[in-house]
Amino acid sequence: MATNVETTGAEKKKPSGLRLLGTALRNRKTAIMLVFGFSAGLPFSLLVGTLNAWLGEAQINLATIGIISWIGLAYAFKFLWSPLVDRTRLPLLGRLGRRRGWLIVCQLLLAATFLALSLTDPAIAIGTFALVAVIGAFASATQDVVIDAWRIDVADEVATVEILSSIYQMGFRTAALIGGALALILSARISWPGVYATMGVVMAFTVISTLLAPDTARPPAELGERELRQPGALTPRVRAIGLTIVGLGWIWAILTVASFMVRMLNVAPGDPNPPKASDFTAQTGPWIIAATILLPALVATLFNWLQSHGRQVLDSPQAAQSAAARGADHAYSALLLPLADLIGRLRWGVIIALGIVLTYRLTDSIWGPFAFPFYLTELQYSADEVAFASKIFGVFMTIAGIAIGGVLFVTLGRMPTLTLGAIVAAATNLLYADLAAGAPFIDAFANFFGLNNLGVDPRMIRLMIAISGENIAGGLAGAAYVAYLSSIASKSYSAVQYALLSSLTLLVGSLGRGALGEMLETEGYVPVFYLTAALGGIAVIFCIFEWIRSSYERREPEAAPGLVPAGDAAKAQEGDTAA
Repeated sequence: MATNVETTGAEKKKPSGLRLLGTALRNRKTAIMLVFGFSAGLPFSLLVGTLNAWLGEAQINLATIGIISWIGLAYAFKFLWSPLVDRTRLPLLGRLGRRRGWLIVCQLLLAATFLALSLTDPAIAIGTFALVAVIGAFASATQDVVIDAWRIDVADEVATVEILSSIYQMGFRTAALIGGALALILSARISWPGVYATMGVVMAFTVISTLLAPDTARPPAELGERELRQPGALTPRVRAIGLTIVGLGWIWAILTVASFMVRMLNVAPGDPNPPKASDFTAQTGPWIIAATILLPALVATLFNWLQSHGRQVLDSPQAAQSAAARGADHAYSALLLPLADLIGRLRWGVIIALGIVLTYRLTDSIWGPFAFPFYLTELQYSADEVAFASKIFGVFMTIAGIAIGGVLFVTLGRMPTLTLGAIVAAATNLLYADLAAGAPFIDAFANFFGLNNLGVDPRMIRLMIAISGENIAGGLAGAAYVAYLSSIASKSYSAVQYALLSSLTLLVGSLGRGALGEMLETEGYVPVFYLTAALGGIAVIFCIFEWIRSSYERREPEAAPGLVPAGDAAKAQEGDTAA
């Protein structure tokens, strides 16, 4: 009860708006959190979204843009190397603290990445350009791991996790505007190399905040992992075998994707049999899904069975005797334990839950990298027009969608809102199909409501209507999806479980981008938007099945689901919006 009272009090004291900014400026930790949020948001925006606008203007074909967009998988896979980041003390820089040494390496590497991109011409050195972008994506994803850990480490009664998470979100969204809207506006005036060189200098200045940041001592052991060494837990040997099997599956998947990227970006002129992204997606994609999702789920299911039957479990406490053993515990807690808990609670329902995780944001994530080439190259909008419509006006539409989602939660409930979010997210792809076909239906809508009489260029009205529909639907669907993940995350493993599920959300969409880019080259945008709308229907079906399952489960009382930390939920929503 005391915990609930304390949490309620913290929520009442949580500032917002200008008060939130004032809190950041008056407190060392929150002020630095604001800069860290900016430091996380800037590379995400520049590498996952804005980079594709540059590639489009450089006349890079859409199939290649789709392949390069696979660098976004670094954010999906980052939980894999989080144990290494958490456990390893860097030489020399490790003296700065548990987190600051890693942050300085990541921030300097990101600054160097942007400067290197500014010195590389993608039109004549696309392989080098992509390699630099890949290095930047891994540095950015690693920085996210460290910043998330730092936020938890330094939180106290004044700078609570909730306040730090809100400050982080403010910094992240500010960076999204600078790395998105401002970058597009500057590109028309100082060129793309000039934009990325400028952003590299800005990124370098974030090191100052890291040097000023407080840090915490490394604890002798991770309290959250001690239950792995208690009686009744699986033996370390069995866990190590399972972790090795799952780790090999993930390593194979990452190396397979990386090697295909290299092949695609280094095709010799006149090659009679060049690799095709569509063939890779159809033939190898299912095996990647099996290696990264099905295999871990089977191992987790086996471990649940062994533990429930008292086989291969500890009879007495067994402390971790080495750093390697503690690292293995941490890796198991990050990769297999959350999945085992989810399977243990949801049983067969985990199939539906994973179906929703893999498909719910598919319509957004799979075509997201092609948005800027579509606006700038296909439809011939100016950089200023796209910056305003997509990155400024669009933000308000996303906020409106989130607000609508909140109202629907209160009036309809979680599952109806989740299902409606999947429907509208899929349907808004039809808006873009209409826009690509000359916007006959959008024009009819604008004329009926008198929008073309507002004195704004009708072409701009078309773009704003399409973006309004997509961003409102995206905001609604994003809010519904975060709430759904929060509802199935257990109280015991909420942070790691949410991190794993939100990472898997990006997997299918990222793998499909290469094939989608190839289809755009051969078929054009209109049929592709019809396809993405149809793919969204798969998520609708899974939502209906989950609605039925959850209605049935409510007849059998179960333990209440846990809550996800505000920072993790905020980051997932930001990621959806940024994409």
